[in-house]
Amino acid sequence: MILNKKILNFVVIIVLTFCTFGWIFFIFHISFDINLVLSVIVSRIIASIFIFKDYSLSWSKATQKTFLLKSVVNIVPFLFYSVYFHGYIRFAFLTSELFFYIFILNFIMYLYYYYVNKSDIQKTKTVVIYGAGKAGIKLESEFRNSQYSVKYFCDDNKNIQNRSVDTIRILSPQKLKAKLKNEKYDLLIIAMPSVTQQSIQNIYNTFCEYFDEVKILPSIEDILYNKDFNKQLKDISVEDLLARHPKDLDKTIIKTFIKDKIVLITGAGGSIGSEIVRQCKYFQASKILLVDHSEYNLYAIEQEINSNIIVPIMQSVVNKDDLIKTFQKYKPDIVIHAAAYKHVPLVELNIDEAIVNNIIGTKNLIDVACDYNVKKVVLISTDKAVNPTNVMGATKRICELYAQNKQYECHLKNKQNKTEIVAVRFGNVLGSSGSVIPKFKAQIESGQNITVTHPEITRYFMLIQEACELVLQAGSLGKGGEIFILDMGEPIRIVDLAKKMIELSGRDNIKIEFTGLRMGEKLYEELLTNDSEIKTQYESITVAKKTYYDIKKLNHDINQLIKTKDKIDKLKQIVPEFNHKA
Repeated sequence: MILNKKILNFVVIIVLTFCTFGWIFFIFHISFDINLVLSVIVSRIIASIFIFKDYSLSWSKATQKTFLLKSVVNIVPFLFYSVYFHGYIRFAFLTSELFFYIFILNFIMYLYYYYVNKSDIQKTKTVVIYGAGKAGIKLESEFRNSQYSVKYFCDDNKNIQNRSVDTIRILSPQKLKAKLKNEKYDLLIIAMPSVTQQSIQNIYNTFCEYFDEVKILPSIEDILYNKDFNKQLKDISVEDLLARHPKDLDKTIIKTFIKDKIVLITGAGGSIGSEIVRQCKYFQASKILLVDHSEYNLYAIEQEINSNIIVPIMQSVVNKDDLIKTFQKYKPDIVIHAAAYKHVPLVELNIDEAIVNNIIGTKNLIDVACDYNVKKVVLISTDKAVNPTNVMGATKRICELYAQNKQYECHLKNKQNKTEIVAVRFGNVLGSSGSVIPKFKAQIESGQNITVTHPEITRYFMLIQEACELVLQAGSLGKGGEIFILDMGEPIRIVDLAKKMIELSGRDNIKIEFTGLRMGEKLYEELLTNDSEIKTQYESITVAKKTYYDIKKLNHDINQLIKTKDKIDKLKQIVPEFNHKA
């Protein structure tokens, strides 16, 4: 097969060289010189054999690089034979023949490429690609042999608007919208993998009504460059519209924090805990200790990660003796505490269990970590700890107080102790267990109306992956005693979220029903207890002003909380801002 390609390549060189020289001799009114022509043919054949293996370049798979290589392969011998024939034939003559030869060669090659690759597939769907960058152009080339016909590109970049890519015009958003008022297309593709969430939301809100479908490429971190982009397109989701994509995410500092460390993660099978496990594996922890009292959750994350660096430990943080054994055996460098009861109405119905799990579990973990000189303890907190109206928020606020004030006692007991204890506070994470999005999805899929507690209720949202990355970043910054607050953007009305999910589902028969606020639920969440905050070098992370609480008194109050029958009253004594709404 290679021999046939060589022969065919040599035939093309010989025939084409004779043709181009014949034409150039005619134009310059010079007699045909067979010796000159044969010399050029030999030099081109030698170059074709030894430079880039030119004979093996496939015409049917030609790219811009192929055309460039073909040009280089013919320019190299030209440099030699133009010197050799200097004084014998005019330089302009040889140059004219070379350019004519390269033009005809590439033109024939392109015609062959077009003929072989032209599609007989009937174009049944019309597409507009938003984004005329590398991703958009790659998509358009992939669609050439498919049922999709790309009608327009659209781009915000004014420098490329009103130009075209292979005759497909690049429109401004304004011009595209004007055309869509009179024309109907099947699919809009947002082909900008590095664009912000706000831009995606603006594009969707502007154009969704004009298309039957809207699809999107994954983010730049998730896109697979060794796979066709058209196979990675996904339906636009509410997560795409709400994702924050913080610009100051510092993966270098996170890697420095995690790499080659032994990391213990409590609640490792939960939504946040399991993502922390994934991130620690990604950032090359030497060992990851997965602590969870749920057998199924622990099994699920163990099977997913499937690595010899993970150690599943079925254990509750409430059992201090078991924690001591774990710390003695594995000696973790970093502890990330994600285990907690978080579902507000369930906690209201199980107050005693929540206090023990959330407060005593956190206290046990921090105490043991201090005793075994763990370098860093990171407590996962919640916006519900700010001016809490429910038991869950009050328990997490006590956990924050313990984390802030325990470190000083640790250092008093042991001057060599360098344990740094920090908390990270943020709002709801998209898609976590118990969040509204999985609930709304299930209601839509079953054909039920979506239930929302109140028309004015708002919540902060962030993607799990982004929240967990920022948790690790904040943890790396802490020196002890800080409560870091993640920038959650603007709060979102839950009713607007429900409407958006109904719109994305295409189900016109789904309605919204208001059921009233649940036990302990408030209309809006806060991230600060007051207006005081300290900035860090990252805009996405700030620090709340420290609240001092004598650790001996706090320990005494926690013991009293466990023993007393009136849990709510005692919670209010420890957390004066707790305004319980039963």
